[in-house]
Amino acid sequence: MQKKMAAVFDCAGTLLRMYRVAKEIATGNILEGIESIMLVAEQPGRALVVMHAEPSLIEKTDPTKELKSFIADNGLKIDISCSSGPVSIKEAASIINEQKIVVGDVIEVLTWAHRSCPEVYYIAAGLIVDREAYSIPYVLSTAGKLYSNAPKTIELLHSRGIDTYIASGDTMRSLRGVAEKLCIPLENVFCLATTDDKANIVLDLKKKYETVLMIGDGMNDIRALKVADLGVVTVQQGDKRPQRLLEAADLVINNIIEVIDIVDSLVLQNKDEKRE
Repeated sequence: MQKKMAAVFDCAGTLLRMYRVAKEIATGNILEGIESIMLVAEQPGRALVVMHAEPSLIEKTDPTKELKSFIADNGLKIDISCSSGPVSIKEAASIINEQKIVVGDVIEVLTWAHRSCPEVYYIAAGLIVDREAYSIPYVLSTAGKLYSNAPKTIELLHSRGIDTYIASGDTMRSLRGVAEKLCIPLENVFCLATTDDKANIVLDLKKKYETVLMIGDGMNDIRALKVADLGVVTVQQGDKRPQRLLEAADLVINNIIEVIDIVDSLVLQNKDEKRE
């Protein structure tokens, strides 16, 4: 027997207000207010690589140490969060090993992210590899803090018997604290989820639930928004959202708490249909 309803949330930009900083390696310029996915989408064959490293470990490392040595010496795992074409982890590692990027480049963006988000809830670092140019065009850092209405939104959903999930391109290290703060079971958290992964997660949940909502804010949410019973885009981050993303959604909201009104309307609609 199917359960009634589930809500799937993206994390960065949806549950968390994000502060993103990138360093353009070719020029040394610091770019604020960027969107990682859009930097990846600039050229085919790019991938966003995440490093499974605590920021504190990075920050206490000799800034002149080469990044490839830092990764090797600490036995760090890397993963690909999203890409603009097929890029394997092996290819990404090979590109990193051929570049002269130093830990100081990563420390610089972490410092900027800390400065931009003093009430940081989580912070992470990564880089973008370009398979075609065989280079690392950017290193970047993202910091985030929970939207003030995020805890209340999840609490109200749970009080209505609605199961909540997170499907995000972030690592489990980054998502664990968010899930625990919001009382979302860790088994309901899907990390390092690509565009296709998110869509497949929603499709799988549709087999268990009568209604599945997808709530997101980025281009990597498009497929999941389309296959969900109801796709919701939140523009609470405040930056301009691509028209293609807005068109993929059934509804666009300005504040995450509006999800509660949407759910209540769906419940009322279902009751009316059953009476008929």
